[in-house]
Amino acid sequence: MKSFKNIHAGALVKLRFLESEMEISRVSNFFNCSEEEIEKMFESKSLDTEILLKWSKLLEYDFFRIYSQHLILFSPPSNAYSSNKEKKSNMPQFRKNIYTKEVIDFVTELITSGEKNINQVVEKYGIPKTTLHRWIVKYRNHGKRIHKEYQPTNV
Repeated sequence: MKSFKNIHAGALVKLRFLESEMEISRVSNFFNCSEEEIEKMFESKSLDTEILLKWSKLLEYDFFRIYSQHLILFSPPSNAYSSNKEKKSNMPQFRKNIYTKEVIDFVTELITSGEKNINQVVEKYGIPKTTLHRWIVKYRNHGKRIHKEYQPTNV
């Protein structure tokens, strides 16, 4: 998956299903539906959360993480002075800035390809410059070519 911006759940489920080499009859039995209904799920841009949870279990892949990565990359940064910080919530609380390998790969690819510079990435995704520099140094040390204009100095 190249971009986390436009998510097509059905296409991603189909891709994982094909990779698993699972028989469609097994999937039909698991969901208690016809093969035609399974094909409709593959064509669907979004899937009900209960259905997506079943797919995640059956195919042993966390499809919800794709949406989490979308939120990390494309939701507006939280305001430290927001009045919402004062309100208590009974909802589970998660740290927003947990970067998975997929997010790191996506962002470093934007920089290494020259598609975006570090300042553009900082502005668009709110990732600190120091974090980006650490990622770039790590990838440079692992043989990944970094666009010369964006090589950090004195990191």
